[in-house]
Order: sequence, then C-alpha cells, then structure tokens
Amino acid sequence: MEPVYRYFVQPQFDIRTHTVFGYELLIKQLTSEGWRLPKSFSSIDSNVMSKLLMETTKILGLKVQYCSVNVSREQLMDTMIAKAIIQSQIQLYPAKLVVELTEEDGPRSYPDTGLIPHLRNFVEHGMQISLDDVGTGINDFKSIQEILPLASEVKFALQNFKTGIENPIIQQKLHFWHAISREYGLRLILEGIEDARDSKLSSSFGINLRQGYYYGKPQLLRLPGDPVDFGY
Repeated sequence: MEPVYRYFVQPQFDIRTHTVFGYELLIKQLTSEGWRLPKSFSSIDSNVMSKLLMETTKILGLKVQYCSVNVSREQLMDTMIAKAIIQSQIQLYPAKLVVELTEEDGPRSYPDTGLIPHLRNFVEHGMQISLDDVGTGINDFKSIQEILPLASEVKFALQNFKTGIENPIIQQKLHFWHAISREYGLRLILEGIEDARDSKLSSSFGINLRQGYYYGKPQLLRLPGDPVDFGY
C-alpha cells in the first residue's frame, strides 16, 4: 500500500492587527497510529510531494498573504519538486509562497554556496525565502550569512530549547536575531508560543509575528474527494 500524505496547516499570527497573515504547511503521513511526521522528508517520492503541494496550494490561493512550505536541502536540489514549487506560486498569486529552508539531514551534504543559485531562482519567480530554526543547529549567523541577503524571513523556534523564553540565554539569542532581522530588513517569526505567558514575554521583545499552539494548532487540510472522517 502506498503511503498517504497530507499537509496540515498552522496559522501565523500578527498581534498588531490580530489577524492571520500566513499559514505554514506541515506534511504528515497517515499511519496505523494516526497522522505522524515522516521519518525522513527526503525519502518522500518527488512525484507524490509535487502533486500534493500543487493540490494544496490550489485550495489556499487568495486566503492569506503568505504560505510557507518546508523544503530540505535535498528537496531543493530536486528538479521535479522545484518545478512544483514554482507552479504553486503561480496558483497562490497574489499571495507569496515562502520556501522555508530546513536543516534536515539528507543522504548528501550541500554547502550553502551551492544552494544560492536555486534559491535565487525561486526569488526571481516571485517567491520568498525563509531560514528556519536560526540560532540553533547549523543555522548560526556565520553559517547562513551568505544566504541572508536572499531571505525575506527568519524563524526563531522556542521549541528547540529545553527551557522557556524566560531563560537569559534564549533572551540573548532573541535580541541578537531581532537586531539581525532589522539590519537585513527581514520578518522575524517567533515559533513555539504555547501559552499566555510565552505570548506576554514575546511582547516584551517587540516581536509581533508569532506561531504556536497558543495561536492555533496545525489542522488537516483535506483535498477534494477526501471523506469527512479521513484520517480520523
């Protein structure tokens, strides 16, 4: 039996206007235990992902200003997926498709300099680039400095840390990336806002763009033909 995938949609919230300004698409696989994250995003068949992305963005067109899709370095280099991403931007217009570059390990290693022509191609086709999980893993400032001029957005994920936003080390990192976002003219989205306390502390940093369970959990986006109880 072929694996079944669908995108789950999580809202991105602007506290200044109290509106949803974008959605992030999170791909999940239907298993005997329910919907779960795939063990490896890079192992998803290119045909399957391309078709799913185009079907999903066709539904979301005109609903929001931005629509983000996670793309690994491995997928970025896949010609079929790249074409599907470009086609998805056409379907979403005038909304912007945001290619959210993740740091998932794949079978091959791609230096950031090798990614730049591919990212620039997306920008030339009207898309935007987002750098996920800045300040953690391999996404420190030195590592992504060459890509930053192409980016329109950076995302800082609180869920990547064992302690909360009240931790001075996390606050120091937040101050740094807030300053970087201003220097480069980027949107800064704070992810992992779980409760009112997180939200209140986030406001003290002047970060207005938020994402997390406090503002909305990822919801299954059914495709035409999916039964009402699909996946439940």
